[in-house]
Amino acid sequence: MNSPDHSARNNRVIWLLLASAFVVILNETIMNVAIRELMIDLNITARAAQWLTTAFMLTMAVVIPITGFLLQRFTTRTVFIAAMGLFSTGTLLAAIAPGFSFLLLGRVVQASGTAIMMPLLMTTVMTLVPPHARGKMMGNVSIVISVAPAIGPTISGLILSVLSWRWMFLLVLPIAVTMLVIGIRRVENVTEPKVVPIDVASVILAALGFGGLIYGLSRIGAESGTSAAPMWIALGTGAVALAVFILRQLKLQKSDRALLDLRTFRSPTFAVATSLMVISMASLFGTIILLPIYLQQVLGLEPVQVGLLLLPGGLVMGLMAPFVGRLYDRIGPRPLVIPGTVVLSSVLWFLSTVTESTDPLAVLGAHLVLSLGLSLLFTPLFSAGLGSLKPHLYSHGSAVVGTVQQVAGAAGTAMFITIMSVQSTALGSQGAIETVAVAGGVRAAFMAGAIISLLSIVAAFFLRKPAEDPVVAEAGAVHPVDAPTH
Repeated sequence: MNSPDHSARNNRVIWLLLASAFVVILNETIMNVAIRELMIDLNITARAAQWLTTAFMLTMAVVIPITGFLLQRFTTRTVFIAAMGLFSTGTLLAAIAPGFSFLLLGRVVQASGTAIMMPLLMTTVMTLVPPHARGKMMGNVSIVISVAPAIGPTISGLILSVLSWRWMFLLVLPIAVTMLVIGIRRVENVTEPKVVPIDVASVILAALGFGGLIYGLSRIGAESGTSAAPMWIALGTGAVALAVFILRQLKLQKSDRALLDLRTFRSPTFAVATSLMVISMASLFGTIILLPIYLQQVLGLEPVQVGLLLLPGGLVMGLMAPFVGRLYDRIGPRPLVIPGTVVLSSVLWFLSTVTESTDPLAVLGAHLVLSLGLSLLFTPLFSAGLGSLKPHLYSHGSAVVGTVQQVAGAAGTAMFITIMSVQSTALGSQGAIETVAVAGGVRAAFMAGAIISLLSIVAAFFLRKPAEDPVVAEAGAVHPVDAPTH
């Protein structure tokens, strides 16, 4: 009897979450084109400036595992207000930051809100949308997850052409606050919260594990000799903490008390989709941060030119996502994912050949083709991976996907930048001029990405479309819609 009202409510909640998530995810890469300006204005190194992006993704990787607990314990409205409240606060802190440390703090607070928003969106979609229509809706989610970070450099380039870097936050702040106010007034609860325990030890282990690994990766090649000790300590601590975290989750999930329920990986489709997502996100974020550096420092383009050159790729992903979602509903993931991985690998191999004399139009073409390949990957991976889980694991699956996605993005960023820095320094010490040295570093970084991308082609052949179990479909789509609001 109340289904029409619930349907309108559900659509309103999903579209508000989509719009809000787009705003918060946009800020994940908005700093990339501003690295040169930040280095000059704040008197910091390129490696330090890179942490404004890496710390954002690292914070998300640390916070996202907790969201599985938050989404079960609190109402949709409460979680949304917390997410947008944190993001708005972080944006304000970054806008008024007097120095690098304060700016970094603002980015961390921003990321805390973003980390909550993404699993909230994914879990809500999986709960409310029936299996036969998930591909289409996941196409919209893919626009948020892939297009927003892809056009971040474009927007920041346009802003930096006429204003200072602070305006990247000052212009976003009123939008974020508006979303928060609308959410306070309009977001209704679409699930029922339940009392679940949180394991503090798991939270600490997750922070040490993911934090240590990403920090260690970012330090590779930074220094030599005895000063390399912090890098090895961080990597070792991260690896041990992550291993203990996994063992603890395997124990706790037997009594449904795990912070991150790893029974999600019992689904072969989820495991394959997640591994493909790791390679895809590492490639996306590594490319997003490396191309602006190459275009500015090697080819001499201005920030606004870089932003405009990268814009078509972001638009391609946005235009393709709904189309790919509808195709997924019809033909499944493999006919989309296999060519997507081939295209991704091919573009990375091409980018491993760029020089100081490469035509910017060739880079534009490569970025367009890369965006096309990635658009064939994201929607099928999200839909098939989460769709293969039982409804009670949706929140944990969303948290796992978000965690590995951000760790992969942070690791890809750290890896690409580190390889570029090491190779550029080596070439510079051999007497190469700066543009030649940086171009050599960029080639080396893309070569590493190209080699890793070959694994994704193999994995793509093992991806399957989840069977639509009517019982699962009913449990995942009908019951929550009919649940009373609070």
